[in-house]
Amino acid sequence: MSLFANWSFPTKIRVGQGRTKEVVKICQSMNIDSPLVVCDENLVNLPFFKTLLSTLEALNFHIFSEVKSNPTVENINKGVESYKSNQCDGVIAIGGGSAIDAGKAIAMMSGQPGELLDYVDKKGNWKKIQPGSIAPIIAIPTTAGTGSEVGNASVVSNPVDHSKNIIFHPDMVPQWVILDPDLTVGLPANLTAATGMDAFAHNLEAYCVSGYHPMADGIAIQGMKLVKEYLPQAVKDGSNIEARTQMLVASTMGATAFQKGLGGIHALSHTLGGLFDSHHGLLNAVLMPYVLKQNRASIEEKIAQLAHHLQLQQANFDGFINLVLEIRKEIGIPHSLSEIGINSESADFDKAKRVGELAVNDSVAAGNPIAYTAEEYQQIFERAVAGDL
Repeated sequence: MSLFANWSFPTKIRVGQGRTKEVVKICQSMNIDSPLVVCDENLVNLPFFKTLLSTLEALNFHIFSEVKSNPTVENINKGVESYKSNQCDGVIAIGGGSAIDAGKAIAMMSGQPGELLDYVDKKGNWKKIQPGSIAPIIAIPTTAGTGSEVGNASVVSNPVDHSKNIIFHPDMVPQWVILDPDLTVGLPANLTAATGMDAFAHNLEAYCVSGYHPMADGIAIQGMKLVKEYLPQAVKDGSNIEARTQMLVASTMGATAFQKGLGGIHALSHTLGGLFDSHHGLLNAVLMPYVLKQNRASIEEKIAQLAHHLQLQQANFDGFINLVLEIRKEIGIPHSLSEIGINSESADFDKAKRVGELAVNDSVAAGNPIAYTAEEYQQIFERAVAGDL
């Protein structure tokens, strides 16, 4: 089977080895002459990034690399300053979800008045955004997890109150995406594992969200099938191009499916990412079975159907939980939050209580199959800290 394709859903996507070479032609088709290349500082010195820059020599490009692993309001503001001072006319966001989220937020804010947090996805704030003023965006992921390249939102941290904020507008979806597995080959095994489980979490939560959306459900099921088959292969052998390509596709599918919504896993991972500055995908991977078990009463029948689609020998809820635990163990994901340095005593205030308060108010909490209180989110967090499944 050829893993080289051109798609137009949910946006224009070019899939295949070496397709990053097409970025200049894509820029020209979008009338981008002076792009701002948004990335994180770790990417700048990598060989493939230098190769990419050499292909951009026909353009008057500028680089902005001040993006944290959990991008902040300050990162976005500095990016907008760079965009405007260099008179850029488009954004090429390259990297993991953080860099792509930052690139989308910079593109959006490049043409908006006011402050970034004026547009947080609450009470219809997205309607304040002037869509014709969002700069054109090309997204090139270097990890297979967030699917931010096909998402219409950015997650931005506010270091003042440790909250994570979702900035949304339908026109924030990049107009072009390049899924080139060559860019993920050098990703270390632990990051391959964490980002891959992020993709799994997106597909899983989208599938579990209440509401009628069989198209999203179908995409989510296939996305989980791809992760089940190819994530262990990509972790074991990072040079496996087929596994790398299929994981990029699974990631894109997850973000396409979660237009239906997300839930408790992400409500907690957003919160813990803001409080502890921890890797988003790793948090989702660790939290997943604890939230699944808490949701069991509402999703047991649906998970049994999923287990059947995934051709599990034990085609029920317990069989699916066992699959999650087996995959995590095989790819080296820790079982508890305490194993990654997160506990409720690591600050001078009651972070466990704070976790519950932030999680219940996170915008994705509304999508969880069961509406939890702050105290219930706190309890899930404490069980995940202790590894008490």
